[in-house]
Amino acid sequence: MTRLQQRRRLALEWWLLLVAIVLPVLVLNTLFGDSFQHGKLTMPVFMVGLISMFFSLPMFHRYKHALIATEKAFDTDAESAAWQTLAQVRRKAALVGALPAWIAAVAVFAGLEAVPLILLTASSLVILYLYKTPRQLA
Repeated sequence: MTRLQQRRRLALEWWLLLVAIVLPVLVLNTLFGDSFQHGKLTMPVFMVGLISMFFSLPMFHRYKHALIATEKAFDTDAESAAWQTLAQVRRKAALVGALPAWIAAVAVFAGLEAVPLILLTASSLVILYLYKTPRQLA
């Protein structure tokens, strides 16, 4: 595959991850958001969602090193393998980065209100934005 094809594949995967982050929160909040009263678990669940953001730090470190390795592998026989490694590392890192939004989606059943849902989902979106393929890999 050419670099352009690799970048397109990574871009498509990024958009699918975006949908996988936002859709559960939207669907569960739309279907069940008004069904549950504000409970005693809302603050602890929100805190767990906030803490889960920090699990993405070591994953970002791995992603950064995979980016560097991919750039170093340009125009060598190892370029294809480097792109595959980058995609795999980024996929794992983005899924870990999605934890706050997925915790928010489950927290709908605990009665988590709109503002904390938006904050947790936005934090996952910011983390996902860090995993966009940089233009330097064109």
